Amino acid sequence: MKITDRGMTRRQFSAGAAALAAIAAAGKAAGEATMPVIDTHAHVFHHGLKLAPGRRYAPDYDAPLSLYLEQLDHNGISNGVLVQPSFLGTDNSYLVDCLKQTAGRLRGIAVVDPAVPAEELRELDRAGVVGIRLNLVGQPLPDLSASEWKGLLANVKAMGWQVEIQRNASDLAVLTPRLLELGVTVVLDHFALPDPKAGVADPGFQSVLKLGATKNVWVKISAPYRNGAAGESFAKEAYPLLRNAYGLDRLLWGSDWPHTQFEATQTYAKNRQFLDTLIVDERERAQVLASPRPLFRF
Repeated sequence: MKITDRGMTRRQFSAGAAALAAIAAAGKAAGEATMPVIDTHAHVFHHGLKLAPGRRYAPDYDAPLSLYLEQLDHNGISNGVLVQPSFLGTDNSYLVDCLKQTAGRLRGIAVVDPAVPAEELRELDRAGVVGIRLNLVGQPLPDLSASEWKGLLANVKAMGWQVEIQRNASDLAVLTPRLLELGVTVVLDHFALPDPKAGVADPGFQSVLKLGATKNVWVKISAPYRNGAAGESFAKEAYPLLRNAYGLDRLLWGSDWPHTQFEATQTYAKNRQFLDTLIVDERERAQVLASPRPLFRF
């Protein structure tokens, strides 16, 4: 029946309109259902891998690709990002192997030596790597004026990669502007790691908020437990400040699976559920979960 039929009764017209509305709503729901749900921070490893010399820590268990994929499936996550663990150093071979096995479902963030050849970076790029990580916790800050760093960051910029940094907020406030001057995209780990005692009042964190105006910095709202015993309370204070400073499209959620050094208290499901508490509005939360798509080339 067409709703333009002259002989239609008012009841028939209402029924037809309701049917069309239902179809439209179903179509809209289907469109929303196809939005990606992206976990931007996880690690995979197993005992057979060579550990980096000088490492600060190494786990005594396995966190293989198969187990990570189970976490994604059980929690309704469409895509994930594997970040090279610091204890594996610059040997990204397992990371690359995992990316190749998943046919584009995952992307990677590698750890490289500043003097890495450009061709090696291009090989990583072809495998699905989209950036490098600087895990600078307990490490000296790099001299970005050195020729090898300038060369590396020029290659990173040319490939459209990101530079992901884990460091305390006070140092990020100094280091990030230097990276931006070199033209690279910057991603800050774990709420930017302010001083746990000061929380959102930490001057370094306040400086990180100002970096939102650059439009070329992203912040991961991940692993609140890495921000001290009151990490979840801090996260709830920090989120609205970060949202206002960066916008929803430059906030990234990550599970931080398998929660190294916090395995006894954390699970994938617990961290995914905390996001529902942190971002109560469903549309807002869906936008944060989908916004990494262009940054990670999904």
